[in-house]
Amino acid sequence: MTSTLHIDNTVHDFDDWKAAFDQYGQFRADNGVRACRVGRVDGTPHRVLVDLDFDDRAAAEAFRTALATVLATPRSRAMVISHQAWLVDLVDERISAR
Repeated sequence: MTSTLHIDNTVHDFDDWKAAFDQYGQFRADNGVRACRVGRVDGTPHRVLVDLDFDDRAAAEAFRTALATVLATPRSRAMVISHQAWLVDLVDERISAR
């Protein structure tokens, strides 16, 4: 079953944050991320939503722990105003036919 780590960040500057996020692509791959989606909340450009998909809950939990070390760096602390993360287990998925 796929598990998703849903992250809700508020950042000082989206472009700076996104450049830093992009530099961690190999870190995500090495730590089991199978897919990721980044979105911004309409009307709130400093709020960023990230969904990271994993093969299972254990991998998502391990990544959340590894992510804490990244968030503790001075660079991350300077960029991120607030951070919340939840583990979400996929229970249903439907893809519309076109």
